[in-house]
Amino acid sequence: MKLSCLQENLARGLGIVGRAVPSRTTMPILSNVLLATDRGQLKLATTNLELSVVHWVGARVETDGAVTVPARNFIDLVNSLPPDQVDLTLDEPSLALALACGSVKANFRGIAADEFPVVPAPEESNGFAVEAGDLRLGLGQVIFAASTDESHPVLTGVLAEFAEDTLTLAAADGFRLSMRRIPLIHPVPQPFSVIIPARALSEVLRIIGSQEEPVSISTTHQHNQILFQLKDTVLNSQLIDANFPDVRRIIPVSSTTRVVLGREEILQACKRAAIFARDAANIVTLSITPGEIVVSADSSESGQGSTRLAANVEGEALELEIAFNVRFLTDVFSALAMPQVSLELNAPTNPGLIKAIGDDAFVHVVMPMHLGRR
Repeated sequence: MKLSCLQENLARGLGIVGRAVPSRTTMPILSNVLLATDRGQLKLATTNLELSVVHWVGARVETDGAVTVPARNFIDLVNSLPPDQVDLTLDEPSLALALACGSVKANFRGIAADEFPVVPAPEESNGFAVEAGDLRLGLGQVIFAASTDESHPVLTGVLAEFAEDTLTLAAADGFRLSMRRIPLIHPVPQPFSVIIPARALSEVLRIIGSQEEPVSISTTHQHNQILFQLKDTVLNSQLIDANFPDVRRIIPVSSTTRVVLGREEILQACKRAAIFARDAANIVTLSITPGEIVVSADSSESGQGSTRLAANVEGEALELEIAFNVRFLTDVFSALAMPQVSLELNAPTNPGLIKAIGDDAFVHVVMPMHLGRR
Protein backbone atom coordinates (compact mmCIF):
# COMPACT_ATOMS: atom_id res chain seq x y z
CA MET A 1 0.00 0.00 0.00
CA LYS A 2 1.29 3.41 -0.98
CA LEU A 3 -0.79 6.57 -0.98
CA SER A 4 -0.85 10.24 -0.08
CA CYS A 5 -3.56 12.53 1.29
CA LEU A 6 -3.92 15.89 3.00
CA GLN A 7 -3.26 16.04 6.76
CA GLU A 8 -6.47 18.03 7.29
CA ASN A 9 -8.63 15.40 5.61
CA LEU A 10 -6.90 12.51 7.35
CA ALA A 11 -7.21 14.16 10.77
CA ARG A 12 -10.89 14.88 10.20
CA GLY A 13 -11.53 11.29 9.15
CA LEU A 14 -9.71 9.91 12.17
CA GLY A 15 -11.73 12.25 14.39
CA ILE A 16 -14.91 10.70 12.99
CA VAL A 17 -13.91 7.05 13.45
CA GLY A 18 -11.85 7.48 16.61
CA ARG A 19 -14.81 7.53 18.99
CA ALA A 20 -15.56 3.85 18.26
CA VAL A 21 -12.16 2.72 19.58
CA PRO A 22 -12.72 1.06 22.99
CA SER A 23 -10.74 2.53 25.88
CA ARG A 24 -10.16 -0.96 27.27
CA THR A 25 -10.30 -4.29 25.47
CA THR A 26 -8.91 -7.79 25.73
CA MET A 27 -8.68 -7.95 21.91
CA PRO A 28 -5.65 -5.97 20.67
CA ILE A 29 -7.10 -5.65 17.16
CA LEU A 30 -9.96 -3.52 18.51
CA SER A 31 -7.44 -0.92 19.68
CA ASN A 32 -6.35 -0.48 16.06
CA VAL A 33 -7.70 1.55 13.17
CA LEU A 34 -8.02 -0.12 9.80
CA LEU A 35 -6.42 1.68 6.86
CA ALA A 36 -7.26 0.23 3.45
CA THR A 37 -7.40 1.42 -0.11
CA ASP A 38 -10.90 1.30 -1.55
CA ARG A 39 -11.92 2.51 -5.00
CA GLY A 40 -9.17 5.10 -5.17
CA GLN A 41 -9.75 6.36 -1.63
CA LEU A 42 -8.39 5.65 1.84
CA LYS A 43 -10.88 3.77 4.01
CA LEU A 44 -10.65 4.20 7.78
CA ALA A 45 -12.56 1.87 10.12
CA THR A 46 -12.83 1.27 13.86
CA THR A 47 -15.10 -0.89 15.99
CA ASN A 48 -15.79 -1.97 19.56
CA LEU A 49 -18.04 -4.81 18.29
CA GLU A 50 -21.15 -2.87 19.26
CA LEU A 51 -20.44 0.26 17.25
CA SER A 52 -18.49 0.47 14.00
CA VAL A 53 -17.61 3.56 11.98
CA VAL A 54 -16.16 3.62 8.45
CA HIS A 55 -15.03 6.82 6.74
CA TRP A 56 -13.52 7.42 3.32
CA VAL A 57 -10.77 10.01 2.80
CA GLY A 58 -9.82 11.38 -0.61
CA ALA A 59 -6.33 10.15 -1.51
CA ARG A 60 -3.92 9.59 -4.37
CA VAL A 61 -3.43 5.84 -4.36
CA GLU A 62 -0.36 4.37 -6.04
CA THR A 63 -0.53 0.83 -4.64
CA ASP A 64 -3.47 -0.95 -3.01
CA GLY A 65 -3.20 -2.59 0.39
CA ALA A 66 -4.55 -2.71 3.94
CA VAL A 67 -3.23 -2.79 7.50
CA THR A 68 -4.32 -1.91 11.04
CA VAL A 69 -2.22 0.27 13.35
CA PRO A 70 -2.63 1.42 16.99
CA ALA A 71 -5.43 3.96 16.81
CA ARG A 72 -4.52 6.28 19.67
CA ASN A 73 -0.89 6.72 18.67
CA PHE A 74 -1.74 7.13 15.00
CA ILE A 75 -4.51 9.66 15.68
CA ASP A 76 -2.36 11.68 18.11
CA LEU A 77 0.53 11.85 15.65
CA VAL A 78 -1.64 12.83 12.67
CA ASN A 79 -3.29 15.58 14.73
CA SER A 80 0.16 16.96 15.57
CA LEU A 81 1.33 17.12 11.96
CA PRO A 82 1.61 20.35 9.97
CA PRO A 83 -1.08 21.04 7.32
CA ASP A 84 0.80 19.32 4.53
CA GLN A 85 0.69 16.18 2.43
CA VAL A 86 0.88 12.89 4.33
CA ASP A 87 2.55 9.95 2.61
CA LEU A 88 1.73 6.43 3.84
CA THR A 89 3.75 3.41 2.72
CA LEU A 90 3.17 -0.15 3.92
CA ASP A 91 5.92 -2.77 4.01
CA GLU A 92 3.73 -5.83 3.62
CA PRO A 93 6.16 -8.53 4.87
CA SER A 94 6.73 -6.74 8.20
CA LEU A 95 3.35 -4.94 8.35
CA ALA A 96 5.23 -1.72 9.16
CA LEU A 97 3.48 1.47 8.08
CA ALA A 98 5.79 4.38 7.30
CA LEU A 99 4.39 7.92 7.56
CA ALA A 100 6.05 11.02 6.15
CA CYS A 101 4.80 14.60 6.36
CA GLY A 102 7.24 17.41 5.72
CA SER A 103 10.14 16.90 8.09
CA VAL A 104 8.21 14.37 10.21
CA LYS A 105 8.78 10.65 9.76
CA ALA A 106 7.30 7.80 11.78
CA ASN A 107 6.79 4.05 11.65
CA PHE A 108 3.91 2.06 13.12
CA ARG A 109 3.86 -1.65 13.82
CA GLY A 110 0.70 -3.05 12.36
CA ILE A 111 -1.56 -6.08 12.64
CA ALA A 112 -2.87 -7.82 9.53
CA ALA A 113 -6.06 -6.33 8.17
CA ASP A 114 -7.74 -9.73 7.83
CA GLU A 115 -7.84 -9.97 11.64
CA PHE A 116 -10.05 -6.88 11.80
CA PRO A 117 -13.74 -7.70 12.41
CA VAL A 118 -15.95 -7.57 9.33
CA VAL A 119 -17.99 -4.37 9.25
CA PRO A 120 -21.39 -4.76 7.49
CA ALA A 121 -21.87 -2.70 4.35
CA PRO A 122 -25.19 -1.03 3.54
CA GLU A 123 -27.40 -2.65 0.92
CA GLU A 124 -28.50 -0.23 -1.77
CA SER A 125 -32.03 -1.68 -1.94
CA ASN A 126 -32.61 -1.88 1.81
CA GLY A 127 -32.55 1.72 3.00
CA PHE A 128 -35.01 4.37 4.13
CA ALA A 129 -33.93 7.92 3.37
CA VAL A 130 -34.44 10.91 5.65
CA GLU A 131 -33.39 14.51 5.17
CA ALA A 132 -30.24 15.29 7.17
CA GLY A 133 -31.79 18.40 8.70
CA ASP A 134 -34.85 16.49 9.90
CA LEU A 135 -32.73 13.73 11.44
CA ARG A 136 -30.42 16.28 13.07
CA LEU A 137 -33.42 18.05 14.61
CA GLY A 138 -35.06 14.82 15.77
CA LEU A 139 -31.97 13.37 17.39
CA GLY A 140 -31.16 16.63 19.14
CA GLN A 141 -34.64 16.72 20.69
CA VAL A 142 -34.71 13.12 21.88
CA ILE A 143 -31.27 11.71 22.78
CA PHE A 144 -30.86 13.76 25.96
CA ALA A 145 -33.86 12.02 27.57
CA ALA A 146 -32.35 8.53 27.30
CA SER A 147 -31.11 6.94 30.52
CA THR A 148 -27.43 6.50 31.35
CA ASP A 149 -28.18 3.80 33.92
CA GLU A 150 -26.80 0.54 32.50
CA SER A 151 -28.89 -1.47 34.99
CA HIS A 152 -31.87 -0.74 32.73
CA PRO A 153 -30.37 -1.31 29.26
CA VAL A 154 -33.61 -0.79 27.35
CA LEU A 155 -33.89 2.81 28.59
CA THR A 156 -30.35 3.60 27.40
CA GLY A 157 -31.74 3.25 23.89
CA VAL A 158 -34.02 5.29 21.67
CA LEU A 159 -37.15 3.71 20.25
CA ALA A 160 -37.35 4.19 16.48
CA GLU A 161 -40.72 3.41 14.91
CA PHE A 162 -40.92 3.26 11.12
CA ALA A 163 -44.50 3.47 9.82
CA GLU A 164 -45.67 4.65 6.40
CA ASP A 165 -43.79 7.89 5.70
CA THR A 166 -42.91 8.75 9.31
CA LEU A 167 -40.08 7.92 11.70
CA THR A 168 -41.00 8.42 15.36
CA LEU A 169 -38.16 8.67 17.87
CA ALA A 170 -38.78 8.30 21.62
CA ALA A 171 -36.50 8.22 24.64
CA ALA A 172 -37.34 7.95 28.34
CA ASP A 173 -35.36 7.53 31.54
CA GLY A 174 -38.20 6.96 33.99
CA PHE A 175 -38.48 10.65 34.86
CA ARG A 176 -39.08 12.20 31.44
CA LEU A 177 -40.08 11.29 27.92
CA SER A 178 -39.10 13.01 24.69
CA MET A 179 -40.84 12.08 21.42
CA ARG A 180 -40.35 13.46 17.93
CA ARG A 181 -41.86 12.60 14.55
CA ILE A 182 -39.79 13.20 11.42
CA PRO A 183 -40.78 12.53 7.79
CA LEU A 184 -39.23 9.82 5.65
CA ILE A 185 -38.48 10.69 2.03
CA HIS A 186 -40.21 7.48 0.91
CA PRO A 187 -42.69 5.32 2.87
CA VAL A 188 -41.61 1.99 4.33
CA PRO A 189 -43.32 -1.12 2.90
CA GLN A 190 -44.13 -2.52 6.35
CA PRO A 191 -44.08 -0.87 9.79
CA PHE A 192 -41.42 -1.99 12.26
CA SER A 193 -39.63 -0.68 15.32
CA VAL A 194 -36.12 -1.05 16.77
CA ILE A 195 -34.27 0.21 19.83
CA ILE A 196 -31.04 2.03 18.98
CA PRO A 197 -28.38 2.72 21.65
CA ALA A 198 -28.42 6.43 22.45
CA ARG A 199 -24.63 6.49 22.29
CA ALA A 200 -24.72 5.37 18.66
CA LEU A 201 -27.25 8.08 17.81
CA SER A 202 -25.07 10.67 19.57
CA GLU A 203 -22.29 9.68 17.17
CA VAL A 204 -24.67 9.96 14.20
CA LEU A 205 -25.64 13.45 15.36
CA ARG A 206 -21.98 14.42 15.74
CA ILE A 207 -21.04 13.09 12.30
CA ILE A 208 -24.00 14.71 10.50
CA GLY A 209 -22.69 18.17 11.38
CA SER A 210 -23.88 20.55 8.69
CA GLN A 211 -24.45 17.80 6.10
CA GLU A 212 -27.24 18.56 3.65
CA GLU A 213 -27.38 15.26 1.73
CA PRO A 214 -30.10 12.79 2.84
CA VAL A 215 -29.14 10.02 5.27
CA SER A 216 -29.96 6.41 4.39
CA ILE A 217 -31.01 4.16 7.27
CA SER A 218 -31.14 0.40 6.90
CA THR A 219 -31.40 -2.62 9.18
CA THR A 220 -30.31 -6.20 8.78
CA HIS A 221 -32.97 -8.80 7.99
CA GLN A 222 -33.00 -9.95 11.62
CA HIS A 223 -33.33 -6.33 12.82
CA ASN A 224 -30.30 -6.82 15.10
CA GLN A 225 -28.12 -4.12 13.51
CA ILE A 226 -28.77 -0.70 12.02
CA LEU A 227 -26.67 1.24 9.52
CA PHE A 228 -26.59 4.96 8.87
CA GLN A 229 -25.08 5.94 5.55
CA LEU A 230 -23.92 9.56 5.63
CA LYS A 231 -21.70 11.55 3.31
CA ASP A 232 -18.37 9.65 3.18
CA THR A 233 -19.26 7.77 6.40
CA VAL A 234 -21.16 4.64 7.38
CA LEU A 235 -22.02 3.98 11.04
CA ASN A 236 -23.18 0.54 12.11
CA SER A 237 -24.61 -0.26 15.54
CA GLN A 238 -25.95 -3.29 17.32
CA LEU A 239 -29.57 -2.88 18.36
CA ILE A 240 -30.98 -3.44 21.86
CA ASP A 241 -33.02 -6.63 21.96
CA ALA A 242 -35.81 -5.79 24.41
CA ASN A 243 -39.36 -4.47 24.64
CA PHE A 244 -39.54 -0.71 25.01
CA PRO A 245 -42.13 0.50 27.55
CA ASP A 246 -45.45 1.78 26.22
CA VAL A 247 -44.49 5.41 26.72
CA ARG A 248 -47.55 6.85 25.01
CA ARG A 249 -49.73 5.91 27.95
CA ILE A 250 -47.90 8.44 30.18
CA ILE A 251 -48.61 11.37 27.85
CA PRO A 252 -51.40 13.44 29.43
CA VAL A 253 -54.45 13.65 27.16
CA SER A 254 -55.82 16.80 28.80
CA SER A 255 -54.79 19.59 31.17
CA THR A 256 -56.42 22.04 33.55
CA THR A 257 -53.74 24.72 33.13
CA ARG A 258 -51.93 25.80 29.98
CA VAL A 259 -49.09 28.31 30.10
CA VAL A 260 -47.65 29.86 26.93
CA LEU A 261 -44.47 31.92 27.12
CA GLY A 262 -41.16 32.64 25.41
CA ARG A 263 -38.77 29.69 25.18
CA GLU A 264 -35.62 31.76 25.63
CA GLU A 265 -37.10 33.64 28.59
CA ILE A 266 -37.97 30.53 30.59
CA LEU A 267 -34.69 28.86 29.59
CA GLN A 268 -32.68 31.75 31.03
CA ALA A 269 -34.92 31.85 34.12
CA CYS A 270 -34.27 28.13 34.70
CA LYS A 271 -30.51 28.59 34.26
CA ARG A 272 -30.53 31.32 36.90
CA ALA A 273 -32.61 29.20 39.26
CA ALA A 274 -30.22 26.29 38.71
CA ILE A 275 -27.48 28.26 40.48
CA PHE A 276 -29.40 27.85 43.75
CA ALA A 277 -31.14 24.57 42.89
CA ARG A 278 -27.86 22.63 42.69
CA ASP A 279 -27.68 22.83 46.49
CA ALA A 280 -31.32 21.77 46.84
CA ALA A 281 -31.66 18.50 44.91
CA ASN A 282 -32.00 20.48 41.64
CA ILE A 283 -35.56 21.45 42.60
CA VAL A 284 -37.01 24.49 40.87
CA THR A 285 -40.51 25.76 41.58
CA LEU A 286 -42.91 27.16 39.00
CA SER A 287 -45.54 29.40 40.61
CA ILE A 288 -48.31 30.13 38.13
CA THR A 289 -50.90 32.88 38.50
CA PRO A 290 -53.03 34.70 35.90
CA GLY A 291 -50.72 36.48 33.45
CA GLU A 292 -47.39 35.37 34.88
CA ILE A 293 -45.12 32.58 36.07
CA VAL A 294 -42.38 32.81 38.70
CA VAL A 295 -39.39 30.47 38.37
CA SER A 296 -37.57 30.13 41.69
CA ALA A 297 -35.17 27.98 43.68
CA ASP A 298 -34.43 28.08 47.39
CA SER A 299 -31.33 26.68 49.06
CA SER A 300 -30.72 26.78 52.79
CA GLU A 301 -26.99 26.85 52.08
CA SER A 302 -26.57 29.36 49.26
CA GLY A 303 -29.73 31.48 49.18
CA GLN A 304 -32.71 32.05 46.91
CA GLY A 305 -33.32 33.36 43.41
CA SER A 306 -36.41 33.94 41.30
CA THR A 307 -37.48 35.34 37.93
CA ARG A 308 -40.94 36.69 37.14
CA LEU A 309 -42.09 36.14 33.54
CA ALA A 310 -45.15 37.35 31.66
CA ALA A 311 -47.18 34.43 30.36
CA ASN A 312 -50.52 33.60 28.84
CA VAL A 313 -52.26 31.37 31.40
CA GLU A 314 -55.39 29.51 30.36
CA GLY A 315 -57.62 26.80 31.80
CA GLU A 316 -59.72 25.91 34.81
CA ALA A 317 -56.96 26.22 37.43
CA LEU A 318 -55.23 29.56 36.90
CA GLU A 319 -53.12 29.26 40.05
CA LEU A 320 -50.72 26.38 40.50
CA GLU A 321 -47.37 25.66 42.13
CA ILE A 322 -45.35 22.74 40.79
CA ALA A 323 -41.71 21.66 41.12
CA PHE A 324 -39.39 20.01 38.59
CA ASN A 325 -35.79 18.95 38.26
CA VAL A 326 -34.30 22.09 36.75
CA ARG A 327 -31.82 20.14 34.64
CA PHE A 328 -34.71 18.41 32.89
CA LEU A 329 -36.27 21.76 32.04
CA THR A 330 -33.07 23.32 30.71
CA ASP A 331 -32.40 20.20 28.62
CA VAL A 332 -35.71 20.36 26.80
CA PHE A 333 -35.87 24.15 26.40
CA SER A 334 -32.30 24.14 25.02
CA ALA A 335 -33.25 21.47 22.47
CA LEU A 336 -36.19 23.43 21.04
CA ALA A 337 -35.94 26.10 18.36
CA MET A 338 -39.43 27.62 18.24
CA PRO A 339 -39.77 31.04 19.93
CA GLN A 340 -42.69 30.01 22.16
CA VAL A 341 -43.43 26.94 24.26
CA SER A 342 -46.43 25.72 26.20
CA LEU A 343 -46.60 23.99 29.58
CA GLU A 344 -49.71 21.87 30.07
CA LEU A 345 -50.31 20.96 33.70
CA ASN A 346 -52.93 19.33 35.90
CA ALA A 347 -51.74 19.09 39.51
CA PRO A 348 -48.48 19.36 41.49
CA THR A 349 -48.19 15.56 41.52
CA ASN A 350 -49.05 14.94 37.87
CA PRO A 351 -46.60 14.96 34.96
CA GLY A 352 -46.24 18.12 32.91
CA LEU A 353 -46.44 18.28 29.14
CA ILE A 354 -44.11 20.58 27.18
CA LYS A 355 -44.72 21.45 23.53
CA ALA A 356 -43.28 23.86 21.00
CA ILE A 357 -45.89 26.29 19.72
CA GLY A 358 -46.25 25.79 15.98
CA ASP A 359 -44.62 22.36 15.95
CA ASP A 360 -46.99 19.51 16.78
CA ALA A 361 -44.42 16.83 15.85
CA PHE A 362 -42.67 17.16 19.23
CA VAL A 363 -43.88 16.33 22.73
CA HIS A 364 -42.06 16.12 26.05
CA VAL A 365 -43.32 14.77 29.35
CA VAL A 366 -41.56 15.49 32.64
CA MET A 367 -42.40 14.11 36.08
CA PRO A 368 -42.74 16.59 38.95
CA MET A 369 -40.76 16.62 42.18
CA HIS A 370 -42.26 16.87 45.63
CA LEU A 371 -41.75 20.17 47.37
CA GLY A 372 -41.99 18.48 50.75
CA ARG A 373 -38.63 16.75 50.16
CA ARG A 374 -36.64 19.96 50.37
